[in-house]
Parts: sequence; structure tokens; C-alpha cells
Amino acid sequence: MEMLDNLESMKFEYGIPEEERYWLYLQGRYRGLMIKGCAHAAFFCKMFFDLSKLLQELPRIIHSRTVSFDAAATEDVKLTVGVIGCGHIGRQLTNVLLKTVSIPPENLQISTRRPDSLVELRKLGVRCIYDNAAVANWAKVLFLCCLPAQLPNICLEIQSKLDKSCIVYSFVSAITIPRLKTLLNHTNIVRPQYQFVEKFENIWGENEEVPAALRNSSIIRGTCPYNSLGGVILNVKWLEGLCYALINACTSRGVFHSQVLKLLNKLFLSVHLESCKTDPASCPKFQLTDFMNKSYVRNLYKKRPFPWFDLTTVQTKETPFSQHISATRALQDHISLLYCETFGLSIGEEQLPYISTVIQPLEEVSD
Repeated sequence: MEMLDNLESMKFEYGIPEEERYWLYLQGRYRGLMIKGCAHAAFFCKMFFDLSKLLQELPRIIHSRTVSFDAAATEDVKLTVGVIGCGHIGRQLTNVLLKTVSIPPENLQISTRRPDSLVELRKLGVRCIYDNAAVANWAKVLFLCCLPAQLPNICLEIQSKLDKSCIVYSFVSAITIPRLKTLLNHTNIVRPQYQFVEKFENIWGENEEVPAALRNSSIIRGTCPYNSLGGVILNVKWLEGLCYALINACTSRGVFHSQVLKLLNKLFLSVHLESCKTDPASCPKFQLTDFMNKSYVRNLYKKRPFPWFDLTTVQTKETPFSQHISATRALQDHISLLYCETFGLSIGEEQLPYISTVIQPLEEVSD
């Protein structure tokens, strides 16, 4: 097979007329979108994986109305991930979660119409079945990797099985967030939104599997939030969805808002810029007003959890966090450093991506 590698006739573009080769840029855009989508989902799960560890370290009694952290409660804190649909994107995502986030195979379940085809994953210990409702009922984070035409029926199967605190993360870009909310009768939904740059350098490679691609430092920098390298840009609302989803996870366990802020600072601001050493005051810290308006904060009792946030509203409307992150370059830089370090890449401040205006919400309407 190595003898065929450099044969012109074996290349993808060989049979395409010269006047139509302009459209080959779509191939690079598709691959970039797939790599970025898997990388961002991996970072999302890594943050929840780290949060679960921090929650296990909290005092045994969090709130008078919650259970103590005995063995059963500790088990409940563990991150369990479900994937519905295991075509190309579902398979790549699963491998990234196993190899990059190091989610234990027993904490991962897949529902697909052809579970017998996932031999390698089953050998690793991943449970592969064809039971959407069972996987939805079990998972704390549920990825939807199905085709748009399949989604309405899948939503009918799983909507009554979803726990309120389960985060549904949708890769089905053709279905808007308001429509997903209606189909699932659920508010804890995250759906990344991407925008495209017309002219871009294809940094994404050709045939590598996504876990292998994410060992390339140029590709890791290209997947960094707000970075336009490679022609695909992630909308800032995804990061808001992540932050408010983490808050909801704490709220579901009755963690006081003061403790949640400490957890968020540990999660997002554990990696620092060089300037933080010389000027500690420049190092950002999360405050209540970064997530809620001032009038609500004034009336919030000290020993109370955060209110429950509707993530579908968070990702389609302006929020206090939208304004905060758009105006705070230091926070953007800290998150970028943390993101790169998640994939084993240490970068200097001069390599940090910068977009003068962080991308604002995309208007979405119900179907």
C-alpha cells in the first residue's frame, strides 16, 4: 500500500476538472470543523471530569437538603458520558474522549444501530448497545451525533428519560437550540456554533485520525477558542454554555454560590500568564456579577446555590458573562492557556489567539 501513496491517480482530487478544483477548500473546512468539534467536546468533558473530582473533595454535607457524600453519593458525582450515533463523527469523538480526556471506558456508553461493528471499542470496555433511552437515562453528559432526519424520533425516545441535570451536547448543526428545547422538553442543552473565514490556510492535514491530529501543536492552536486559524471560528456562546452548565451541575447538588465561584476559579484560572506574577491584581477572578445582573445579586442570600440557568436562553441571548468575557482580554488569555495545556501544549503569551471583538451571539429562531 505504501507504493500507492504518491500515485497521482490515487489522490482525491485526481478526477476533478481543473475549473472545479476551487471547491476543494470545502474538504479542508469539513475536516477542520470535525477536528475542532471533537476538540471542543473533549475540553468540555475535561472540565466536567475535573469538576467531579473537586466535588468529591468537598465536605461531606454540602446543604441541609442534600444527601451526604457517602459511597453512593460519590458514585453519583462521577462523570458518565453517553453518545447517541456512532458514525464518522461519533466514532472520532469517542476515541478523542478515551485518549485525550482519559475517561474510563466503563464511564462511556454508545447507542448505535450497529453496535456489533464497534469491535475495537467493545474490547476496550466501552458498552455499545442499541438503546437510546437507556443511554440517555444513564449519562450525565449526552452527545447527539445522529443525522438531522433521525433526531425527532430519537428525541421522542429519550425526552422522558433525561434527568434535569443531564447536559445534552448536540452535534446536529441543522437543528437550532430553540427547536432542540422543544423536541426534548429540556433546557440543559449545549450546541456549539461555528462561523467560517473565506480565505484560510488548510492546517488540518488529510487522513490522520482526530486523536493523532490533536498531538500536532499547530492544529491544537488552530482549535483554540476564538482562533481563526484554519478558517473555522467557535462562537463565544459555547463557552458561556460551558460555564453555566458547570454552575447548574453544582446547583443540582446544592453547592452554595460562594463555593461555586471558588470551584470555577480553580477550574478556569489555574494556569496563569507571566504578567500575573508581576502584577497579581491583573489576574482575573470570577465574581457573582459576571454571571447574574446586579439587582439579582443584591437579593441573593449568602448560603444559597445559584439559580437554575436555562442554557438554551444563555446561548441565544446577551448575558452578563457575554459582556464580561468580551471586555476582559486577560480572561480570554487565561482560558486559551488552559485549553492548550489540556492537550499538552504550553504556549507563550505572544502565541495566544486574539480577536479584537469576541464573536457575539448568532440569532436563532424556532423552526
